[in-house]
Amino acid sequence: MDSEIRRLTIDDYDDIIRVWADAGLEYRPKGRDSRPMVAKEMQFPGAAYFGYYENGRMIGAVIANYDGRRGWINRLAVDPDCRGRGIAGLLIKEGERFLRSVGAIVMTALIHELNTPSMSCFEKEGYHCQTDFEYFSKKRSEED
Repeated sequence: MDSEIRRLTIDDYDDIIRVWADAGLEYRPKGRDSRPMVAKEMQFPGAAYFGYYENGRMIGAVIANYDGRRGWINRLAVDPDCRGRGIAGLLIKEGERFLRSVGAIVMTALIHELNTPSMSCFEKEGYHCQTDFEYFSKKRSEED
């Protein structure tokens, strides 16, 4: 089986959205996950999208962002038929490599409280759940 992880470009947008949809991740096609917004994010020096491919087909994706203080692993998704093979861990490691290269020291991830498989995956990679925080956000609109 031929496999690789590579940095993604906007030309990979349709595959990214397909992987997210197949994995059951909600996405905002009219907001932050629209093609123009993803293209803009991909231009930031502290952001990178990575895809995991087998035999030329993307079956996993992740976003790595550096905010100047922390590295963030976001939108980790693996095709449900391919889970349990360590693909998510490989994508996390690739994101961490990128984040270290741009200066991140602390790596973080936000995971929905009901997503226990993702929590388990991050714990296997050495992440610890911090339960003493509440997450607040402010959006321009419901589409974001």
